[in-house]
Amino acid sequence: MKAMWSSFSLAWNFLTIVPLPFSRQSHVNPQMLATSFGWYPFVGFLLGTILVMSDRLLLSVLSEPMTNMLLLTILVVVTGGLHLDGLADTIDGLAGGKDSTHRLAIMRDSQVGAIGATGLILAIGLRYTGLSSLPPGGRESLLFCLPALGRWSMVVGSWKVSYPRPEGGVASAFIQYISVRDVIMATMILAMGLMWAVHPMRAVLLILALVIMIRFIVWGASRLFGGVTGDVLGALNEVTEIIVLLCAPWLVNRL
Repeated sequence: MKAMWSSFSLAWNFLTIVPLPFSRQSHVNPQMLATSFGWYPFVGFLLGTILVMSDRLLLSVLSEPMTNMLLLTILVVVTGGLHLDGLADTIDGLAGGKDSTHRLAIMRDSQVGAIGATGLILAIGLRYTGLSSLPPGGRESLLFCLPALGRWSMVVGSWKVSYPRPEGGVASAFIQYISVRDVIMATMILAMGLMWAVHPMRAVLLILALVIMIRFIVWGASRLFGGVTGDVLGALNEVTEIIVLLCAPWLVNRL
């Protein structure tokens, strides 16, 4: 039980800025970081619960457009904009790099370039558009599942890939030590949450489609960057959530 709480608290503290009681740990090794991967979808479902409760409260007093903007703000604030930063750095690297070494160097720069900033604006705009297009009957289900899908994508994206920087980095521990057990645990948690929120067949088909998409993105990133970095994983989270949001009307009506 102590080990479970330890790995869960690591996942929560890494993915959010909200303090978790009794979660201080004096020593964290790479294996512990990788084990926390299994809890990523569960943390995502907790974030989704926050979005659903916020949505109900805000819609009772505000218009839907204002509520949608505030929901995006809440998610960014609670997560500290962690994955948006990865998206901006990845876009800058793709736009300005001539080869993998140059792209990685650009991504290391703490300053966001013009193209990366433009990508952030477009990403937030696409999220807002997706929220505005949600079918009324599927709104709460999608808000509940969306953060879990994004965080699960990082787990699947870390499996059987290499970290491109010889000096290492935060993501290198996750990538090096992630096990098939962590991937299975994360996928089972995601599947249970999805099947509770939507039709089981929709959940299975959505997971299969996303696995294909995620592994394709990871394959492309490995060719362009020489491997997968933390920024790429953050960008993967953002891309997954945006695609699910934009496809939500079709998914609800067709599956």
